[in-house]
Amino acid sequence: MNEHDAGDAQLHRIAADPRYRALVRSRGRLAWGLSLVMVAIFFGYMLLVAFAGPLLATPIGRMTTTIGIPIGLFVIVSAIGLTAGYVIVANRRFDVQIAALLRDHGA
Repeated sequence: MNEHDAGDAQLHRIAADPRYRALVRSRGRLAWGLSLVMVAIFFGYMLLVAFAGPLLATPIGRMTTTIGIPIGLFVIVSAIGLTAGYVIVANRRFDVQIAALLRDHGA
């Protein structure tokens, strides 16, 4: 058995571990959930642009800034926030679980 075959066997053992499968499912659910939230925010904004343009063009108070600017900023900030949320969860939970799996399987 060469080094490549040993690595393949180890990968198969890790992939068969129920903890790894649970980790993959959990990570996928989080990624898809956050993606759906971002898609809803983005398409909501696009629908506002398409069907409520005059609303977005309404000035805020007596300023020259319109309502569309803070709503557009919300879309951008929400993307950054959702990405940061994923990174925090990945670093605190997923990386710890992956490290435990690798340690337990001698990787």
